[in-house]
Amino acid sequence: MPAEPSAATQLWQRLNPPAWPLPLSALPTGSALVGGAVRDALLGRLAPQPDIDVVVPGGAIPLCRSLARRLGGSAVVLDQERDIARLVLQGWCFDLAAREGDCLSVDLQRRDYSVNAIALPLAPGAPLLDPTGGLASLQRRELVAISEANLLSDPLRLLRGLRLASDLGFSIAAETWGWIAQHRTTLQAVAGERVLAELQKLACAPDGAHGLGQVLQSGLLDPWLGPGIALHDPLARLTPEGAQALELNAVEQAWALPLARLACIADGAALGRLRSSRALQKQVQQLRQHWQRLAGRAPAALQECERLALHRDLEADLPALLLLLPAGCRQAELLSRWRNADDPLCHPRPPLDGHQLQQQLGLSAGPQLGQLLTHLSQERAFGRLPADAPTAGVLALARQWLDENGPAAPNATRRRD
Repeated sequence: MPAEPSAATQLWQRLNPPAWPLPLSALPTGSALVGGAVRDALLGRLAPQPDIDVVVPGGAIPLCRSLARRLGGSAVVLDQERDIARLVLQGWCFDLAAREGDCLSVDLQRRDYSVNAIALPLAPGAPLLDPTGGLASLQRRELVAISEANLLSDPLRLLRGLRLASDLGFSIAAETWGWIAQHRTTLQAVAGERVLAELQKLACAPDGAHGLGQVLQSGLLDPWLGPGIALHDPLARLTPEGAQALELNAVEQAWALPLARLACIADGAALGRLRSSRALQKQVQQLRQHWQRLAGRAPAALQECERLALHRDLEADLPALLLLLPAGCRQAELLSRWRNADDPLCHPRPPLDGHQLQQQLGLSAGPQLGQLLTHLSQERAFGRLPADAPTAGVLALARQWLDENGPAAPNATRRRD
């Protein structure tokens, strides 16, 4: 049943289409706004520049291309078979999709969750269209799948439901949760890249730690994760409140919290199976390895060589590691040092680079040169070599190390622990 016209009027006010670079008059008769922007506007959580989803009667791709030419934007085909395209215009994204079925109501009933199946027709004075009870779901703050068959039509919707619930702070209806758990193995048919993208969005959600816990509980990712990978204990601590207690600022929280959460549920090999970048695989693997090496201790408890390796490997990601540690091991001083780009421990650098050492000392590239660079970095990191030490002093220290660790002992890097 259509909702009261006043609800549509209020929604138009929140969406504020006069501020859009796409005039509504450019869209064909029978078009309607659907999806996340409608949902978020109803919840009062609309972003300043939201992505807009529009259902058109047909010909979405040619319409998108025509609008791009006319308005100076660009058109991207998202799904040729289903006639879906994206118009990128002045930094805004408008996804245009051809209506499925004979009418808008049929189209909405083919969607994933009721909160995503509320439409605002563009016809003047038209009320909201809510054939699946999405408005009631919003009021209950509950995620309800429209049907079991709709979830199975694209198994990624199973994982998307957990992500959406975490993003909105909603509970998941019992029947919907049952379908997700029952059909978890069907997610294997989805490309790893799509699964990873949804997983990363979930890690960024405010309640992402809880959502990732549900992912582990449901077994959705078992084919990729394998047994014994999840780090359950630190995952429970990875909340916005925990990040605030560590005194991470908003920018640091925005990347460190998702990274730490992702490292709790997957290792580098699992991310490789999900077709992630090699950089992300390495980033997560190093984070997990140093967390496991600490075994609940503060970084200051490590030997010097281990601390140097930790800060070298996690130079860009130290806040994510601190989030994983128990509260007693989270060092405010260390975080403060990390924020100083010139700190010699948190951002270790040798006082001279390899090329300079080769020229001044007649060394060849090889393991011994690498060991010497590590030694000089360690001396500088722990205050035995001042940051303003003259080149002559650095070279004297390098010659001393070479005398003590010559070719006869190529692996004997001196350590002061």
